[in-house]
Amino acid sequence: MTIVFVHGNPETDAIWGPLVDALERDDVVRLSPPGFGAPLNDGFPATYLAYRDWLETQLSGVDEPIDLVGHDWGGGHVVNVVMHRPELVRSWASDAVGLFDPEYVWHDLAQVWQTPGEGEQLVDTMLGGTVEDRAERMAALGIPMDIATPIAAAQGPEMGRAILLLYRSARQPAMAEAGRALQNAAARPGLSLLATQDPYIGSDDLRRRAADRAGARTEVLEDLGHWWMVQDPARGAAALTGFWEKLG
Repeated sequence: MTIVFVHGNPETDAIWGPLVDALERDDVVRLSPPGFGAPLNDGFPATYLAYRDWLETQLSGVDEPIDLVGHDWGGGHVVNVVMHRPELVRSWASDAVGLFDPEYVWHDLAQVWQTPGEGEQLVDTMLGGTVEDRAERMAALGIPMDIATPIAAAQGPEMGRAILLLYRSARQPAMAEAGRALQNAAARPGLSLLATQDPYIGSDDLRRRAADRAGARTEVLEDLGHWWMVQDPARGAAALTGFWEKLG
């Protein structure tokens, strides 16, 4: 068995550290999308479909069977893969299934990133300054400083370029159109992690509806926010382990 984790924006695989420790497993692979802790080559278009294709290629080189877990845009990439190539995994888990509901509206930050000029200004502000400056910004969002610092070290112009390309490729109605294939994800057992204090993925009802369409079980993480994996790694590990144990 191999557990594969994929993180999102504006992160690196350091975000998974506390959760991996809580799982106490040695069959873990952490994949970093291009631009988010991994090099962003000039030829990589950094669209949401390009990241889907990148993840499919990465999974093809991982020992099977694979239990795939994604957070934020990593969770979006996970859902995109299981809608397109479900045979690549044994199971999947995502906290971002709601992105594919036809009524999903991008959050305010995303809408700024999707706006030419304003988006460039925002990423320059968000990813500018020293490593210490950036780490303090991440810590203010609730990420422990020992996790925020290695994330901040990887933030900069390359990540900013990836953010803008990715979010602009996913401007609505792109995600709603991609979500038309959401039922394909039901080909493999799925888990939707619903952190009730996460403001970025849509309402609870919207996330439940999308999970139902994807054939996924919903696990509610009451009172946890967007970074549930560092806020309460033990609870996150218990949710994932319980899901995997039921697979046999």
